[in-house]
Amino acid sequence: MDLAGRSAAYGPAGLEDDLVTQLLLSRGVARDDLDRHRSPSLRAFLPDPSHFRDMDAAAERLAQAVLTGETITVYGDYDVDGATSAALLIRLLRGLGHDARHYIPDRLLEGYGPSGAALVRLGQEGSSLVVTVDCGAMAHDALAQARDAGVDVIVVDHHKCAAELPAAVALVNPNRLDEGETGVAHGHLAAVGVAFLLAVATVRALRVRGWFETRAEPDLFALLDLVALGTVADVAALHGLNRALVTQGLKVMARRENIGMAALIDASRLSRAPTCSDLGFALGPRVNAGGRVGEATLGVRLLTSDDPDEARAIAAELSRLNEERRAIEAAVQEAAESQVDAQHNRAVLVLAGGGWHPGVIGIVAGRIKEKTGKPVLVIALDADENGHGKGSGRSIPGVDLGAAVIAAREAGLLVAGGGHAMAAGLTVAPGQLGRLADWLDERLAGDVSRAQAGQSLALDLAVAPGGLNPALVELLESTGPFGVGWPSPRVAVGPVRVMKADIVGSDHVRLITRGQDGATIKAVAFRAAQSELGQALLHGSRDRKLWLAGRAKIDDWGARPAAELHVEDAAWAD
Repeated sequence: MDLAGRSAAYGPAGLEDDLVTQLLLSRGVARDDLDRHRSPSLRAFLPDPSHFRDMDAAAERLAQAVLTGETITVYGDYDVDGATSAALLIRLLRGLGHDARHYIPDRLLEGYGPSGAALVRLGQEGSSLVVTVDCGAMAHDALAQARDAGVDVIVVDHHKCAAELPAAVALVNPNRLDEGETGVAHGHLAAVGVAFLLAVATVRALRVRGWFETRAEPDLFALLDLVALGTVADVAALHGLNRALVTQGLKVMARRENIGMAALIDASRLSRAPTCSDLGFALGPRVNAGGRVGEATLGVRLLTSDDPDEARAIAAELSRLNEERRAIEAAVQEAAESQVDAQHNRAVLVLAGGGWHPGVIGIVAGRIKEKTGKPVLVIALDADENGHGKGSGRSIPGVDLGAAVIAAREAGLLVAGGGHAMAAGLTVAPGQLGRLADWLDERLAGDVSRAQAGQSLALDLAVAPGGLNPALVELLESTGPFGVGWPSPRVAVGPVRVMKADIVGSDHVRLITRGQDGATIKAVAFRAAQSELGQALLHGSRDRKLWLAGRAKIDDWGARPAAELHVEDAAWAD
């Protein structure tokens, strides 16, 4: 147990500042930019969409389709970012007086991204314009088939691009290699954030053409609940514009104006307005469950539904599928973890097995990455009729897995592959698995070593046990929302003695501790019972004083709210 960097960010050097100021400064906010970040608004952070490559071309083509009544299909991915992106554009078009179709590919039968056959078929069914969301940036063959069939395609994506772009009317993606300064600065946007910018640009294009002279403009702010859900669930970095989108989106979500979103909140058994963590751990997984183990269209259908009965039925089905997903995930994780020890010398873990459900491999990769501190690829073998393996990977900060996967594809090691720095997907041919594992290990070993050497537990402040109270938690929470790139404040509490330690649930360590000031605090170390930290807390800490480090939260199970600590690490105090 090593509690690195015990000195708190809030110390003598910053006594002239309040705690919120210190927290903002420690997250990279310039002192002359503090006011903008204290209460992030769209007015303060939203860029001019025209500064993104192809944005104006995309908006003009979409506006033209609205003006002339063309049939539009929104082609989404099967995860939360894809579902929310598709729902956003469909709801936008409804607000413009124009209905749109949706198409979500089946994960198992069609795989990730647009297929040429599907795009051509959509054209044959009457769609002259297809907008792909959260996919398409690497779909060269599919988009070429669509072009040859006379189908216009707009790509709205955020995944990494190759130097050669696919044939599209417009490709809006801040991660294009030829993107300008504004686009590059917003490369952390989820696809739903890019879709929102397209919505802004499209409304502006229609305004110029006089479309709103006889009709009301759609309320773009009402779409921000979708942006918040997709951004958080896709683990996009919550700084800059993303932080403003999620902050305002949570406010919209609390109003429960979107019937499908309200049904999803109710199905998640939330009796209060959702928080940022609820989006990632309650709402998002339910939407994802449809694409992972059920019907891929359920998420879009829910989030675009205006029928309360239909919305409740879909939300209930997604909750059922989410429970099914949990059971499947547990089985795959157990099988994958059995391979970890044999790869202890690898910088990148490549775990593969037959019969693994492709719908859960990304979650399993994330779980094992958290346990091992290494990038992880989990591959479901024989996932299609050609015997290809379908893989999903999760990385650690400082290691760009998406770029490595794209390079592996360009080197002929993959049938398909792409992603972004922290997550990637791939298709690998039979017999190439060993070569792929060796290639990734050689390419990323240095990056992984440097990333692991730079790991530390940064603290924002240290308090005595009596200082951990609801007022402090409320103050810390005011600097949210929190996520990747904008971590929730980490607090060190101590010194304390453990008065009681036991296991609750399947693998959580619950603590009751008391400080030298006489204050008693409750703490929980999640999924830690079998770890070195968990074992020390359970068996080795009764006679020694500890500093505990983690996130301060509100425990509202009792008669009145109390503060508790979600423990991430500990260190001996004597």
